[in-house]
Amino acid sequence: MTPVAIVMMVIAMVTVWGGLIAAVVNLARHPEVAESEPQPPVEL
Repeated sequence: MTPVAIVMMVIAMVTVWGGLIAAVVNLARHPEVAESEPQPPVEL
């Protein structure tokens, strides 16, 4: 692999894994609460 390909691979991996870690941290800090979800529509 060329150095350019390795650099691009590292950038892509940091972007994907960094986004995953940021999402997990955000969800841990602000968990989803069931009461905040809208009620399902009532079928007539």
